[in-house]
Amino acid sequence: MAALGLFLGIGFIAFTASTGGGGGVATTGSCDPSVRAPAGPLAGSRAGTRIGDLSEEQRRNAATIIGVAREMGAPPRAWLVALATAMQESTLRNINYGDRDSLGLFQQRPSQGWGSPAEVTDPVYSTRIFIERLLQVGGWEDMPVTVAAQTVQRSAFPDAYAKWEGLAAELVQQLADVADPTGCGRTAVLPQGAAGAAIEFALAEVGKPYVWGATGPNTYDCSGLMLRAFQAAGINLPRVSRQQFHAGGHVPISQAQPGDLLFYATDPSDPSTIHHVVLYMGNDQMVEAPYTGERVRVRAVPWDYEELVPLATRPGTTPNRA
Repeated sequence: MAALGLFLGIGFIAFTASTGGGGGVATTGSCDPSVRAPAGPLAGSRAGTRIGDLSEEQRRNAATIIGVAREMGAPPRAWLVALATAMQESTLRNINYGDRDSLGLFQQRPSQGWGSPAEVTDPVYSTRIFIERLLQVGGWEDMPVTVAAQTVQRSAFPDAYAKWEGLAAELVQQLADVADPTGCGRTAVLPQGAAGAAIEFALAEVGKPYVWGATGPNTYDCSGLMLRAFQAAGINLPRVSRQQFHAGGHVPISQAQPGDLLFYATDPSDPSTIHHVVLYMGNDQMVEAPYTGERVRVRAVPWDYEELVPLATRPGTTPNRA
């Protein structure tokens, strides 16, 4: 954060001045909690690239995209789509090569009517034409990020954009002071140390048997483990997993942070069908009390599991409309 603060203080003064800077801009467009990254240790997945990992060139190009889109009057959700697209296509680098004649931040092809090679390698021009084409898509505001991006780009990998939504949202929040670029409602962060305390407690219980209805100290069921972990962090949760889903603000699982609760449901769109809860630890890992015959364990999050609910809960924070 110190490095980011120094960069913003020096590198983005001109950007802030030219665009009006902060102001807590509100978003338009729908909440997009359904975006999921492919499973596995992919760059840019939920535990992958963050602002602090970006080079000065990448941040500068991100600022250019936001500045151009804002100047055009496009809403913050359009900025987010553009950033996710550019991250997938070029990792936010203005490259002069690509598949066939693809060039620039968005890998636009002169042969497909995007402009001349000089134009598509101009970050201002390439952003402007991307935003123009996005805004021409009927109902783009209500599309998931990956669908909106694919509609404009027509990529051979149509689901690839989804994994960058978290980073794109972080860039919009940090560089343009937009509270809620996804449209899912701003959610407070956990009290300092709470996530770590909950995770530390849960990890200390690894190896203890699962027993349905148990809340420790020697055996646990899934929600019983979460109950005790957050009690150790000074946060009181309801007893069962369906109730725990409502015990805090919601964020799309693409923005899950260590200390968030993830849920499985028979119907992931219906919280009343939730039947399992786990504690996300970051780095695509979770700790859980799984089922009878198993013990409390750490395992990889199955991001592509069909029963994974697309919203995570941040315990102890203010509930939101998502």
